[in-house]
Amino acid sequence: MNESKMNRGLKNRHLQLISLGGVIGSGYFLGTGYVLEKAGPAAVIAYLLGGLIVLCVMLCLAELAVEKPISGSFVTYAREHISPTWACGVGWSYWATWVAYVPSEMIAAGIIMNGFIPEISQLWWAVFFGLLVTIINLFHVDKFGECESWLSLVKIVALLAFSAVAALICLGAIGSQGTLGASVLLGSGGFAPNGYWAIGLTMVIILVNFQGTEIIGLAAGECEKPEESIPIAVRNVTWRIIALYIIPITLLVSILPWDRASLEESVFAAAMVQYGFTKFGALFAFVILTAAISCSNSGLYGAARALYALAKLDMAPRPFAELSRKGVPSKAILISICACWAVILLYSFDPNSAAYTYLLAVSGFTGAIAWISICWSQYRSRRRMIAQGREGELRYKTPFFPYVTIFGIWAQVVCLVVMAFTPDLREAFCAGIPLLVLPMVWYRVRARYRKAMATRVVH
Repeated sequence: MNESKMNRGLKNRHLQLISLGGVIGSGYFLGTGYVLEKAGPAAVIAYLLGGLIVLCVMLCLAELAVEKPISGSFVTYAREHISPTWACGVGWSYWATWVAYVPSEMIAAGIIMNGFIPEISQLWWAVFFGLLVTIINLFHVDKFGECESWLSLVKIVALLAFSAVAALICLGAIGSQGTLGASVLLGSGGFAPNGYWAIGLTMVIILVNFQGTEIIGLAAGECEKPEESIPIAVRNVTWRIIALYIIPITLLVSILPWDRASLEESVFAAAMVQYGFTKFGALFAFVILTAAISCSNSGLYGAARALYALAKLDMAPRPFAELSRKGVPSKAILISICACWAVILLYSFDPNSAAYTYLLAVSGFTGAIAWISICWSQYRSRRRMIAQGREGELRYKTPFFPYVTIFGIWAQVVCLVVMAFTPDLREAFCAGIPLLVLPMVWYRVRARYRKAMATRVVH
């Protein structure tokens, strides 16, 4: 693949924060309520397991991306190391992941703005934010990186501020409640009030919250120095997960009883309001708005690069592989945002928490398939390198191979099995299967048709 026209304008700082943009979306601030409602304080263990899976996937992706830094990378890796048919299914299902998830972020932003300015409906606000992220993505890629950097910083600062205030509340340093210790954490039924099986039931939604880290692989073709930036980004995954997920969630369940969590409002805001910090709670409405715009922004980026890669591999219409004068796949961006708008229109008829959870679950299925594909590609690539005696040529190696890779694959397979047998998530699982299978069937049928036509021409 010729990547010479792609603009390598993303700096190391941009790459780190683009990755964060996809991870900390409104799904984190709102979807955490669902996780706490189902698992209680044991959600901390669920997030730890989710973080471990993410780390395994990122280590596998780093090896592949450093060796071959191209835009839309893991679609190409699947084609080279697994099969073209699988790559087509994974690429289109991943594109569908963001087409389903980005509208939920835009609707979340619309709901928040509708609360501030009720004269304008949430649907029109969602369309406005759709236009905004489209314009940002059509800019020179370094401008996109700069916008995403600032949006991500707002979320990071908000979570750090929440952690500091929550720790002071827990220690009794502020407020009139005294030292809480573990009284809230272990109250209302103990650490795992609904049993430890509930941890498995929430893993799909948790993995959705972590989705977005793989965008650094899609951005590899637009990095200034991918061989340096990508390993740094992967090494930073560990502290990001601890600092931005594990610590805030642990402090949250230490000050907010788990049975007060829901999808109706941000649990972070609810925790602050409960202890009299009403202005802090109101501030989280703005943070969620920022998170929604940021995640929509990075999600559209990921969708467009996946579609661009599919077009380059002749698995999507060729025009989607064309680049603008600024070095961005503008047609792939426009068709992706049009698909998002179509979902927004459908979603606007029933913008309730059940529909929001359903969209998250569908994204969980297709996202897990993409992550399995990354680990599978790395496994087969490394095995091939070992067989050829070329393992020493790798500039970055996934540590503890093959155990890290195998765990990354099978942990997600287990999550998908749990999803299939969970009544609340089974419909989303069934909806996700066609997103993977139909493109594969189409690719095979087209390949056979082309082969038959070529044979007819020869004879």
